[in-house]
Amino acid sequence: MREILILYYSVHGGTRALAEAIAQGVAEVPGALPRVRTVPRVAAVVEQPQPAVPADGPPYVELVDLEQCVGLALGSPTRFGNMAAPLKHFIDQTSPLWLSGALAGKPAAVFTSSASLHGGQESTLLSMMLPLLHHGMLIVGLPFTEPELTTTRAGGTPYGASHHAGADAAQPVELKLARALGRRLAAAALRLAG
Repeated sequence: MREILILYYSVHGGTRALAEAIAQGVAEVPGALPRVRTVPRVAAVVEQPQPAVPADGPPYVELVDLEQCVGLALGSPTRFGNMAAPLKHFIDQTSPLWLSGALAGKPAAVFTSSASLHGGQESTLLSMMLPLLHHGMLIVGLPFTEPELTTTRAGGTPYGASHHAGADAAQPVELKLARALGRRLAAAALRLAG
């Protein structure tokens, strides 16, 4: 089994719901196994570190998770059209992987959730692609052959899975697109891994 890392940060659960749907999509591809990880919050007071293991949800990511995966799905809530600071903080610590080329040639996908309708979903997705491209990763998006991409009203882009959370949970169409992204990423990763 080849592992696809689904790495995300979520505060209110919108991004986490997309991560879980992507993991379901990955699991639907024979030979692929989802490995779900998160990152801790960034605190202004560094003397109070987060516990080593979160109280609930998946474990915190380590660099070895990135080294061992054959593909990566990276997710963040939208923060003023950009990824959230905790995820960016972790990515800023991946220089050793960049120096060794550990991620070069691996496929990657991105996903996001925003609280407001025009919260910057697409710019967040594009901003998350930048460090992945620096690592030499190959970006996998959602093609318009996915019919839900043209019917969704609250998320979903060719750049990656997305969701306008507002006060609502992710809708079935958005979750279907997230599962499709997971399947597409896993299939690409298995082909590239040989």
